[in-house]
This record gives sequence, structure tokens and C-alpha cells, in this order.
Amino acid sequence: MQQFKNETHDEERAFYGLHCAQLQNCVFAGLADGESALKETTDLIMDNCDFHLRYPLWHASRVEMANCRMTESCRAALWYDKDVQILNSNMNGIKAIRECQNMRLVDCHISSSEFGWFCHNLELKNCQLQSEYPFLQSSELTIQGLRMTAKYSFQYVQNAVIRNSMLDTKDAFWHSCNVTVYDSVIKGEYLGWYSENLRLVRCKIIGTQPLCYAKGLVLEDCTMQDCDLAFENSEVTANVLSHIDSVKNPLKGCIKAGSIGEVICEYAENTCEIITQPTAFSA
Repeated sequence: MQQFKNETHDEERAFYGLHCAQLQNCVFAGLADGESALKETTDLIMDNCDFHLRYPLWHASRVEMANCRMTESCRAALWYDKDVQILNSNMNGIKAIRECQNMRLVDCHISSSEFGWFCHNLELKNCQLQSEYPFLQSSELTIQGLRMTAKYSFQYVQNAVIRNSMLDTKDAFWHSCNVTVYDSVIKGEYLGWYSENLRLVRCKIIGTQPLCYAKGLVLEDCTMQDCDLAFENSEVTANVLSHIDSVKNPLKGCIKAGSIGEVICEYAENTCEIITQPTAFSA
């Protein structure tokens, strides 16, 4: 295995086509302002490296990265990559990951406005993410311990499992399919509109007009806060342990709640059963 230590590179395609190498304490920055430093590379191990230049890892495969830093100027850092693991690293450039497969991120701090688009088999564990439009049209997501602040998250996502996370987001899970969220807080507006087979288990849901126009929607032992006009035109099976401010025109299924401030039923064809069962929690 080739080794590169304590080096600085700013030239165009500095390590283009590099195979079977270890980079330690290397810096990609300088006046030449070269792009694509590690394009078309395989079997790399990188530790404690700094990336300041654009497009460093495109079409790379079998990469391990630990304790690295990608600054805001490191745009579009990982595109079209396969089999990549990133540990304890900072990723701060726009469009950090796109059209990648088999990616695993652990203990990472990420600030990237368009993060994780069109990816397949993406795993995040104990990461912090600040974004605007993360995870667009990605599939096979496994997420645990995510602390996320975003606006339009998880749109068109398919086949995702999320656990023990805090999701502070405006819209989330629009047009998503086969998503399950366990033991998490989801705070935002217009949660899960047009979703299919969205399942929320022991989650706390905060925000206006959640879960409308959904099919196959399931809530198991969830709580809701500041949720009004919920479930409009949705096919839903819900067990909510707390109060719901209002429910509007649910299409069909059954909604059980500790209490409901207002039930709005404007259409005879809406057949959803609504049951209030005060519990110690809701009281």
C-alpha cells in the first residue's frame, strides 16, 4: 500500500486514478485551486486530512475516511461513489453526497444544503445534520441517532428506517414510500403529505396540518403537540396517546386519541372511525 503523509496538494487531479493507498495528515488546498483530487480512485484509507477544493472524491470505491474535515469551499465532495465509510468527520460543502451507493457515516457533523440526493443504501449513525433539502429521492436508508435541522427532508424517499432521532424540519416525508420511524421527535409543518406506508412508532409529532393525503398511514403509541387539521383525506390507523387539536376529513380507517379538540367531517364518503379514550398520559 502506498503511503502519503503530511503533504499539501493543490494541483488539478492530484491523485487521479490512485489505487491502494493511505493518506495521513494531508491537505488539499492552495493557489492552483485544482479540482477532482481523488477522482476514479479505489481502496483508499484517509486519516486526519483537510479538503478545501472542489469535487475531491468522484467515482471512488472502497474508501475509508476518519477524522477528516471538508470545508465550505469543498463543494460536491462525494458523487457516484461506492462502498465508502466516513467516521468522525466534518462535511461542510454544498451537495456533499450524491448518487452514491453503500455509504456509512458515523459520528459526523454535516452542514450541506442538498445532502444525500439519489443515494442507495445510505447509513447514518449518531450524526448531526444541518441542511435545507436532504435525502431527496434516496432509497434503503438506515438512520439512528440523527440530530437534524432542515426544511424539505426525505422527499420521495423509499424504504427507510429511522430510530431515536430528532428531526426539526419544515416538510418531511412528502411522497415517501415504506418509511418507518421509531422513538423519535418530528417537529415541523405538513408532515408526511402524499406518503405511502408511513409508520410512526412511539414518536412525538409537533406542528400544524400533519399527515394529510396519506395512504397506509400507521401511528402506534404516538403523541401529538400543536397538531391541528390532521389526517385530511388520509387512510389511517392511529393510536395517539395524547390530545390532538383538530382532525379534518380523514378518509378511512380508525383514529384513537386521548382527546380531540375538534373533529371536522364535511364529506359523507369519509368513513374513518374516531374514538377518544382518555388516558393517564393525555390527562
